[in-house]
Amino acid sequence: MRRLWLALFGLVAAVELVAVAVDSTVLQWLAKPLLAPVLLAYLLTHRRRADAVAAGLVAATAGDVALLVPGRTAFLVGMGFFLLAQLAFLTGFLRRGRPPAPAWAGYLLAWAAGNALLWGALGPLRLPVLGYSLALCLMAAAAAGVSARVAAGGAFFLVSDLLIGVGAAGTALPGAGLLVMGTYCAALLLITTGWVAAHAGAAREPEVVHA
Repeated sequence: MRRLWLALFGLVAAVELVAVAVDSTVLQWLAKPLLAPVLLAYLLTHRRRADAVAAGLVAATAGDVALLVPGRTAFLVGMGFFLLAQLAFLTGFLRRGRPPAPAWAGYLLAWAAGNALLWGALGPLRLPVLGYSLALCLMAAAAAGVSARVAAGGAFFLVSDLLIGVGAAGTALPGAGLLVMGTYCAALLLITTGWVAAHAGAAREPEVVHA
C-alpha cells in the first residue's frame, strides 16, 4: 500500500508535467491539487498521526489550488499558504535536529543575493517575496539537520520558487513551467520520503542500556 502511494504520486506528477508542457488548464486542475495529498496519504500510512510535515503538505495543497487561479490576488493568497507550509516544515525540521552552521550561512546568503538581484523588478511584490523567501531559506537550511534526502528536498523547493520569482520579475526562461513543477515535485517527494525514512531509522535504533 505504501509503494502504491508513491506510484500514484509518480503518475499524478507525470500528468501535471504533461499538462504544463501542453498548457492544459483542465489537466492541471485535475493533477496539481493531488500532488501533496497523495504524499500526505503516504506519510500517514507510516507515521499514523499528523505532524508538522503533514500540516505543511495540507498548506501546500491550498497553495497549489490558489496558484491555479490567475491574477495577482490569487498569487498572493497562494504565497500565503506556502508561507504556512514553509513555517510548518521549519518547525518540524528544527524539532528533529540541529542544522550545521554552514547551512544557515549559505541559505541566508542566497536569500540576500536573490532578493538583491530581483528587488528592482518585483515592484509591489517586493515585501511579500522578501518575507516568504526568508521563511523558505530558513526551511531549506533546517532541512539539512534532518537528513541528506530532506536537505535535497529543501534545496529543490528553493530552486522551484526562485524560478517563480524570476518569472514574477518579468524574466521569461525557456521551459520555466516544466522546471518549476519538476523541481517542486522533486521537493515534495524528497521531503516527505526523507522525513518518513528519518523517523523509521530512529525507531530502529537499539536502546542503550546503561549499567
